Amino acid sequence: MAKARRYLSPFQTFFQSESSGGILLIVAAVVAFAWASSPLAPSYEALKSARFGVGLGGWGLEKPLLLWVNDGLMALFFLLVGLEIKRELLAGELKEPRAAALPIAAALGGIVVPAAIYVALNWGGDGMPGWAVPMATDIAFALGIMALLGKRVPLGLKVALTALAIVDDLGAVLVIALFYTAKLEATYLAAAVALWILALLYGRLGGRRLSVFGLLGVILWYCTLKSGIHATVAGVLLAFAIPMRRELEPSEVKRRMAELFRSEDFEKQEVEMEHVETLVRRSQSPLHELEHSLHPWSAFFIMPIFALFNAGFQLSPDASFAAPVTLGAFVGLVLGKPLGILLFSWLAVKSGQATLPTGVGWTAMVGMGLLAGIGFTMSLFIAALGFPEAELLDQAKLGVLSASVTAAVVGLVVLLLGVRGSSPNEGTK
Repeated sequence: MAKARRYLSPFQTFFQSESSGGILLIVAAVVAFAWASSPLAPSYEALKSARFGVGLGGWGLEKPLLLWVNDGLMALFFLLVGLEIKRELLAGELKEPRAAALPIAAALGGIVVPAAIYVALNWGGDGMPGWAVPMATDIAFALGIMALLGKRVPLGLKVALTALAIVDDLGAVLVIALFYTAKLEATYLAAAVALWILALLYGRLGGRRLSVFGLLGVILWYCTLKSGIHATVAGVLLAFAIPMRRELEPSEVKRRMAELFRSEDFEKQEVEMEHVETLVRRSQSPLHELEHSLHPWSAFFIMPIFALFNAGFQLSPDASFAAPVTLGAFVGLVLGKPLGILLFSWLAVKSGQATLPTGVGWTAMVGMGLLAGIGFTMSLFIAALGFPEAELLDQAKLGVLSASVTAAVVGLVVLLLGVRGSSPNEGTK
């Protein structure tokens, strides 16, 4: 049991951080909507459009504050996403093919079906650029809602939702890179590729200094931005260059510490104790170190700031859920997400390629599918890329925000009932 707790504790720490951040994310979104809908709305728009620049010598970069948030801060968020994806692929739920089969199948269904519904409702119209809006899951928001049920939710369901959201994020990253790039600048693109290869080589050759990766990452971000590819892709690329190998294995740390405490020489112990922190740090990989450092910044600063700058819009008297963009985002998230996740998961289980998590039945899977319909952060982000026009963007925001609230409430109710009625053995059937 102690061994199991040791393996599960990193995930539990992650879950607690993300769920707390999800609550703060909700508060920031409510503040943004209230601010943008109040008589103080001009100050909200002025804040987003305020220009801010940085420069060094003859070089300079100036952007509205909104774009510094969406291109700059979100690059750090995508760096964290990339680290999570790499960790899951190398040592997590996605390492073993059979264990990865369910979240991969569920995520694929949660990508294809919502996008198909959106396209069907917007075919040939001005809303087509937003086809990817209902594809993504907001992991912080979804885990925050799931956290309201506490220990009633099986750990396997939390792990499944997290793995699904990570695969979902990978799909969103690929979509942004492939379909939301207007024009490529070959010179900057070549420079970005060269910098990424340099970062990969540095990591492969034993480089471990996060400061070096940070410097390469800043330049990579700038070149990616100028290349025409969205700058946030640079965060994911850098993440895959950061090594997961430890410099010192935990067994070696334990051996050295055991030798230290066997010594009866007090002065030697005092000197050696100064090296304990170094030993522990050397037993942690650069990837885990950076991921651990970024989590609180992402959960409690980057995501709330993004929500504050992007969730606000004025609800026009003419606003209608019948607008194709609004309807596509809403139906895609609330209906398409759970339908796609359930259908593809059922096919994977029935074909023998996957099994449900222990203690999780199909009713609980429906609840998880609904919570995956909380698109929020990623959906708003893709909407901002797809719709430079304020009217269509506001329609997308209305669909995404209303869908996220609906999916959260209905998913919570279904889980409340489904988890109570789930048999511990139901997931194995």
